[in-house]
Amino acid sequence: MRISELSARSGVAIPTIKYYLREGMLHQGVQTSATRAEYGESHLRRLRLIRALLDVGRLSVSSIKKVVAAVDDESLPIHEMLGIAHYALSPGAQPEPGEDWQQARSEVDRLVEDLGWDITPDAPTRDELAQTLVRMRQLGMEVDLAPYVETAGRLVSEVEMDKIPFDGPRDAAVEALVLGTVLYGRVFDALRRMAHESESAARLGS
Repeated sequence: MRISELSARSGVAIPTIKYYLREGMLHQGVQTSATRAEYGESHLRRLRLIRALLDVGRLSVSSIKKVVAAVDDESLPIHEMLGIAHYALSPGAQPEPGEDWQQARSEVDRLVEDLGWDITPDAPTRDELAQTLVRMRQLGMEVDLAPYVETAGRLVSEVEMDKIPFDGPRDAAVEALVLGTVLYGRVFDALRRMAHESESAARLGS
């Protein structure tokens, strides 16, 4: 297909497609003449991935480039490729000086070890969870992670991971991961708030 059809089918404007091509985020088409190139389904998949990373994941162009580079590196195992995408989605957390932060970070590390979860030592989610624990305790909140750990583990193992096409194109797997992580996260958060309202009505409503 020509770039005009690629634009029409993907919903991405031609100038934006050309920008992605210049930046190396989208692979070049097959040159059929000095001024014309042909594009295929792989270009559509890549544009879907880029839009997912940009619109849903809210990633910067530099972060998208890193994810795309991992997708294009066929020597990189799928697990590591998905890990790069996962880490890109993390808002990150800067370690805070002080004993409270160190205690929370150690608590997170022990939790991961006790669960037997295979999480890299420098995973940004470790710091993210530690920072959240610090904030909860500063606000006088009780910290009980057990029910959330159980729910998260069950959701991921029984539902979310089954939706990722591991045996398909690599960019399709990353797209599914990004959409699932972000959008199902929003679904779960909305359902929790709805459950809060319903439970409040049941306990306190007249």
